[in-house]
Amino acid sequence: MVQTSALEFQRKFGEFQHQARREPVEITRHGRRELVLMSAEQYDWLVAAAKRSHRTGDAASVVIDAVDRAEMDSEHAPLDDLLK
Repeated sequence: MVQTSALEFQRKFGEFQHQARREPVEITRHGRRELVLMSAEQYDWLVAAAKRSHRTGDAASVVIDAVDRAEMDSEHAPLDDLLK
């Protein structure tokens, strides 16, 4: 991701506007990330993706029960060590 300071962004707005159509541009202020400029298409995709996501707490009780009863295949057992 391209990164620029707020001052540089102001000076070269047109350049960064074109860049943001290809990839997000991170804008910093005092060395800290403050804003991200992106194309409307990228933004729309993110909004749509967020709407497709659901919080675990919002799941129906039948789904929560199914997850509680689910068992992992034994071939994936070594993955448990990564959680320790």
